Amino acid sequence: MVETRNLTRRFGSLQAVRGLDLAVQRGEIFGLLGPDGAGKTTTLRLLCGLLDPSEGQVRVAGHDVTRESEKVKDCIGYMAQRFGLYVDLTAEENMRFYADLFGVPGAERQALMPRLLRMTRMEPFRNRRAGNLSGGMKQKLALMCTLLHRPQVLFLDEPSSGVDPLSRRDFWELLRQLARDGMTVFVTTAYMDEAERCDRVGLMHRGRLLRCDSPAAIKSQPEEECYEALVRDLRAAKEVLDKLPGVSSAEPAGAALHVFLSPSVTSAAALERELLDRGFEAATIRRIVPSLEDVFIYLIRKAS
Repeated sequence: MVETRNLTRRFGSLQAVRGLDLAVQRGEIFGLLGPDGAGKTTTLRLLCGLLDPSEGQVRVAGHDVTRESEKVKDCIGYMAQRFGLYVDLTAEENMRFYADLFGVPGAERQALMPRLLRMTRMEPFRNRRAGNLSGGMKQKLALMCTLLHRPQVLFLDEPSSGVDPLSRRDFWELLRQLARDGMTVFVTTAYMDEAERCDRVGLMHRGRLLRCDSPAAIKSQPEEECYEALVRDLRAAKEVLDKLPGVSSAEPAGAALHVFLSPSVTSAAALERELLDRGFEAATIRRIVPSLEDVFIYLIRKAS
């Protein structure tokens, strides 16, 4: 449903997207994960036809995005970080307005609008002005407006940014339901817990795709082993560990450091001895299963 080949976008001397190759299947929730400035939003705009690529090809729902832009627009839904809700209109009036823009026939909208309101649990708020809705409700309303023309592919740019945790959970339950119904969902996010909810995730940094696989597979891919270092002075311990041979990264994680090391070069016992010799009392290091965040930081450090 979404395919790119060598997708590249330049802004002057800046390469925002570099040689991106992707293939996203029907009914899949695909997450593009990365820090600010990684190229996520630019990629999404290229996929939606809002930007032309400097190089490469993009196909969505079988259509070439550059040469068949009108056909692509008919089969996609795009929800930007700041969706254009009209704050003086009620939730239902906003939906009617967007149904008019999409050219949704009267009979179809009469059947679809109540279903969307039920699905999002927004029925009690259908007559409330959009400006008076909570952040989570605004995102649900934006999603309903995006779904009115029944898109085959849904593009969402950090849809739950600034939304409370409960509303984020409800929003992702909606996305999972849409995927079960056969819709392809392509979402950008900076939240690791959201990336864990995706069927597959692409880790993006400085315009490049570092890894693309299921969250479980990505967490099992690093060649180095991951350890948790419990030590009193985290900052000083990090400075020491970062300089030791065989240590790829040492990053704070709560009250500990998560350390990636090469077992062919060093070991947890060797690191413990080094810390103890340098005056770090009761330093203990134990093997752990890395989180997606651990792996992402590790990959960024290796790529930098």
